[in-house]
Amino acid sequence: METLEKEVMVLEKEQVLGLRFSTADVLSEEASIKQRYLDLQRSQILGNISRGKVWIYFETAEKQAFKIYTTIWAVGDRFISLKRGITIPIGSIYKID
Repeated sequence: METLEKEVMVLEKEQVLGLRFSTADVLSEEASIKQRYLDLQRSQILGNISRGKVWIYFETAEKQAFKIYTTIWAVGDRFISLKRGITIPIGSIYKID
């Protein structure tokens, strides 16, 4: 599985609204991309059934790494949805814990 070796700053989910995201995927290996999607699906189920939170690690268009601790409400084809209509492009996410 791919890992990004960067300093990761913690954000509140509301701070995601002011960030810009790249259209390029942060992951390049097919196995990593498939694992990310499975992890997102599992996290969505956890969020919807028990309101369980996960750490979401992602990268902005400026190549800055961030993480937020939140509930994933929905996983679409290109974006995940958090509370209050906040979305993050799936291609910007490199890890879910």
